[in-house]
Amino acid sequence: EKDHSASQSAENHIDLDNPELQNALQIIQYTRRSLFLTGKAGTGKSTFLRYIAAHTKKKHIILAPTGIAAINAGGSTLHSFFKIPFHPLLPNDSMFSVRNIRNTLKYNSEKIKIIREVELIIIDEISMVRSDLLDAIDSVMRRYRKHDLPFGGVQLLMIGDLQQLAPVVTEHEESMLRQYYDTPFFFSSKALQQASYLTIELQTVYRQQDERFVALLNQIRENKASDETLAALNQRYIPDFQPPKGGDYIRLTTHNIPAQHINEQELGNLPSQVYSFTAEVEGNFPETSYPADFKLLLKKGAQIMFIKNDADHRFYNGMIGEVTAIDNQEIRVMGKDNGEEFILEKAEWSNSKYTLNEQTQEIEETVEGT
Repeated sequence: EKDHSASQSAENHIDLDNPELQNALQIIQYTRRSLFLTGKAGTGKSTFLRYIAAHTKKKHIILAPTGIAAINAGGSTLHSFFKIPFHPLLPNDSMFSVRNIRNTLKYNSEKIKIIREVELIIIDEISMVRSDLLDAIDSVMRRYRKHDLPFGGVQLLMIGDLQQLAPVVTEHEESMLRQYYDTPFFFSSKALQQASYLTIELQTVYRQQDERFVALLNQIRENKASDETLAALNQRYIPDFQPPKGGDYIRLTTHNIPAQHINEQELGNLPSQVYSFTAEVEGNFPETSYPADFKLLLKKGAQIMFIKNDADHRFYNGMIGEVTAIDNQEIRVMGKDNGEEFILEKAEWSNSKYTLNEQTQEIEETVEGT
């Protein structure tokens, strides 16, 4: 559950009264030390990323391990930016020898200039990044920058939560990596261990105001759930529960397919007319990175979830709403938490890459597709 006022204020600025956020800001703004910024959900990690991206004077790029994470963070994927293959990248891989990087990865002059000019690399969802991928990036950065420094001397801001998302590694891949790495996680990277990076854990939860619920979640998160924890949660368990019409209930599923079936069934139960809205895709935007359904089916009375923050603060990512009126031209919605009704305009997501401005020598974001 998200607290609306907290989400709105967090979107505008970071809480400079928070000592951990203040320390993180000082490290990124005034030092060259790399930083791992972590913390549980709702502690302001994404807000800090957006704040740094908007305010830092350092030449920076934003990267993430998956397409969805990259789109959400406003950057590119690690693999697409560095042209690195997905298979395990072992330290003795000839592809990443100083001699072969230029020939195998075939960066154009634009990409090489960015690598040489960048001062800060922001990596979101770092918990999903494999140790061997970070070492491959280290090899590239050393090839085109300072050979004797981890990551060629560039500063890293790594943001993520090790207790939410782990690297995607098959059993076969893990057996290969185990010969060289203690774990598949990013912190086992040889280069990162040489980089003497700092770690800051954000403690204050801004998204959830119910302290008892936060305490229960933390016990589960830290694998310290007692019989009392489970008893407290099981007080809410109702066998064969059927949500009442108009109730604010959300089903959590383990996979997308059952969620899709439930949504289709609930939409089908509504008596109103169905309207179809098809996404307009321009340029290069991989289907696996689409933030929403390519063909969105809606009816009056349908429950919706917003997946973007609104500049005018009418809605935020994760807020629940309802379609109150709809035709082929217009969707009118109401936020469930505030009861405000408004017309929903089209939203745009970008698939971006980075280029270097020859005149200013600044790194600029170039949109490849929308």
